Amino acid sequence: MWQPSDPDPAARASIAAWAAQATLNTIRPPLDLDAAAAAWPSDRADAVLCINMIHIAPWEAGLGLLRGAARLLPPGGPLVLYGPYRRGGAHTAPSNAAFDASLRAQDPRWGVRNLEDVAEAAAAQGFGPPEVTEMPANNLALVFRRAG
Repeated sequence: MWQPSDPDPAARASIAAWAAQATLNTIRPPLDLDAAAAAWPSDRADAVLCINMIHIAPWEAGLGLLRGAARLLPPGGPLVLYGPYRRGGAHTAPSNAAFDASLRAQDPRWGVRNLEDVAEAAAAQGFGPPEVTEMPANNLALVFRRAG
């Protein structure tokens, strides 16, 4: 079962429409979830998947995602993050540097995050180091596993 979520009502409506069109019975109705919130509308998950969010949100939302995932996941449960990241403080491609500048121009709290900062914050929530896989369009897939 997939449990999509988004804090934006228009995004939830879009998710619901796509799920209805796909006629799959493995997608639940999307939840109103703000990753930075102290409480989430769910209390358990086998895995958490977050695609293209932590760079288009304040850092507090990324930290909230890590806290929430740590609460929901069992030991060994994966938290999968997908998107652009800097490595060693440097962008991995000129297109990511331009994207980062455009994000910060829209909101200075947004931006392409340092992989090492995300890994450090995840470790503080009880996650092990990430498995890192290079993906198309200069993105990375990070798989953290909850310790315990």
